[in-house]
Amino acid sequence: MVRRYNDQTLAEVISEMLSQYRLEGKLSQARLIEAWPEVTGPMIANHTRDIYIKGRTLFVKIDSPALRNELTYSRSQILTSLNETVGEEIIKEIVFQ
Repeated sequence: MVRRYNDQTLAEVISEMLSQYRLEGKLSQARLIEAWPEVTGPMIANHTRDIYIKGRTLFVKIDSPALRNELTYSRSQILTSLNETVGEEIIKEIVFQ
């Protein structure tokens, strides 16, 4: 058996695989959702009950009406911070429920 050496790094192979199976978008969405507690802080993260992306919209369920109202005012800043954290524009809108 002849052993062949590959010149590609593991990162290149994973990147190629994600591209081939068209999974880059889903991975970026998952990273954006993971970044929610980091961007908003622990207090808001503790009141977040559900978070998901549909299309280019982030839906966030908040259990406190007062906090939901407060977050509405800083929606654009949160949106910008989340997209910057991921390194690309994943979402265009945030809906607080």
